[in-house]
Amino acid sequence: MPIVSAPVTHYENFPVASFLCPARLRAPIAALYHFARTADDLADEGDATPAQRLQDLQAYRQDLVAACEPAAHGSARWPQVFLALRAAIQKYQLPAQPLHDLLDAFVQDVQKSDDRTGYASQAQLLDYCHRSANPIGRLLLHLYGVTEAQSLALSDHICSALQLINFWQDPSVDLPRGRNYFVQQDCIRFGVLPADLRACRQTPEAARMIAAAVADARARMLKGAPLVHLVGGRAGWELRLVVQGGLRILDKIEALHFATLVRRPVLKWWDAPMLLWRALWM
Repeated sequence: MPIVSAPVTHYENFPVASFLCPARLRAPIAALYHFARTADDLADEGDATPAQRLQDLQAYRQDLVAACEPAAHGSARWPQVFLALRAAIQKYQLPAQPLHDLLDAFVQDVQKSDDRTGYASQAQLLDYCHRSANPIGRLLLHLYGVTEAQSLALSDHICSALQLINFWQDPSVDLPRGRNYFVQQDCIRFGVLPADLRACRQTPEAARMIAAAVADARARMLKGAPLVHLVGGRAGWELRLVVQGGLRILDKIEALHFATLVRRPVLKWWDAPMLLWRALWM
């Protein structure tokens, strides 16, 4: 799902700071972006030890708890994040649980990277997506005033698809950092050796496994795509571009013959006309 922010230094696959976002929602959406981006940096950036990362994330969670309290409390460590987030929570009655779910996912990232364990099954990986990606979509729908169960379910499909697309786009980056999102069942099914993954060795077996993962991600995205017709106005057009951005990344992975263990496809400025055209005809 799209996140609008102040200037961003991280690479983003999908629309950030889009003019399509309703002006009245730019501040709360920016607050959500900075909350998630800062937590991600605590879990992943720099040279902190796993124990220090977990300690920082616990302190970050304490600031989140304080921000959700009615009485005003400042943040000693991250005021630039939690002052804006508190204002968004109070003004729009944002639910706290999705924010805690996001932090749970970041904690899991640290733990998985530390012990080098991956995911045994697709169900385990989707459970991670349920906490790492789906909360963002649900929080945005809350801001847009969309609360129907059908819309929430469609949003979950889109957000999980976006997370999976990011995984299959980024193994050349993730694997050297200890993050392995290829599930063990699939590795066994396609005959992919753990040593080949650790070395980012692009084998025919790995290409077939990535091809199957890409097909699954595409099916999930298309399953959620009808949400674009349930979210009105400029937000609906933003969502169309998000969906098409994800599908375009899958196109690029296919064009590389699924060799993302050695190459990382990204969106370029010249992809914009195609995204706009496809968005128009959704």
